[in-house]
Amino acid sequence: MKLFSKLTLFAMTLNSLLLAPIQSRAELGEFRVILGPEPTFEQPVSQLATENQFYSPKFQFWCSQLHEPFAFHRKLWEYCYVSQVLEYFDMLKPGKSALGFGVGLEPLPALFASYGVRVMATDQDFKHAQNQGWASTAQYATEKNTLNSRNICDPYQFAQLVDLQTADMNHIDPNLTGYDFVWSCCSLEHLGNLETGLEFIKNSLKCLKPGGIAVHTTEFNLSSYDDTLNSGIVVIYRYQDIFRLAKELTQMGYEVIDLNLNNGLGALDTYYDLPPYKQDPHIKLQINKFICTSIGIIVRKPL
Repeated sequence: MKLFSKLTLFAMTLNSLLLAPIQSRAELGEFRVILGPEPTFEQPVSQLATENQFYSPKFQFWCSQLHEPFAFHRKLWEYCYVSQVLEYFDMLKPGKSALGFGVGLEPLPALFASYGVRVMATDQDFKHAQNQGWASTAQYATEKNTLNSRNICDPYQFAQLVDLQTADMNHIDPNLTGYDFVWSCCSLEHLGNLETGLEFIKNSLKCLKPGGIAVHTTEFNLSSYDDTLNSGIVVIYRYQDIFRLAKELTQMGYEVIDLNLNNGLGALDTYYDLPPYKQDPHIKLQINKFICTSIGIIVRKPL
């Protein structure tokens, strides 16, 4: 873990540096970019992980629901953020249906099933998971019941409501349609390059019912507007990539829920974790030469 004065400066000046181009486009009514206070956890928008959100009672609530001990960790933020988004948009109730991509061993399928949601959990096939190292690092589910290993959901209810199948995120099965919501947590940055990840987000929207919600998390570059990891086992999205995605989705008729790229000014927002990662605090971290954090993106399909 290391204090990074340039990161503090970046957080303080991010909005002011981009103010003119954001205003000129936001005034067209395409989508809204929030300039000002950092995002709240209780009323989520498309936003970055920041220290202040971890203190929210709702964040503590989702930690409890997920059977997760509290930690200043961005992966925990992603799980709690996705859950809060879906509750906020009234998706966590019986009769709803969900499709998860790249679920690994994450607790979200079991959590959603505990609320009565019918869940189709998907991940890449075992051979690809093995080749990429996910299977050997306990990040891959070989059978459905491992997704409820924390006993988040009643076993009978879990068996009735959750299914697990393989899916290629670069070539989504056209039969995976008609869902109330879709989600993925830090999976799309592993699809080969920046463009394939963005195309996945667009293609995932085809899986939704009219009015459905997509929520995806991925890596966000805090070091540079231009230089980044463009391809490989992991990529890091820049402001320009997220802004372009939002514009293109809006032009396609989708609603991108407000973009708030305030990076936070808490003490832990000025730290980044270095490999080998200490994991707590782990809101910001260094990948290659870049400092990054998690971003959540929310998109609603038109009625």
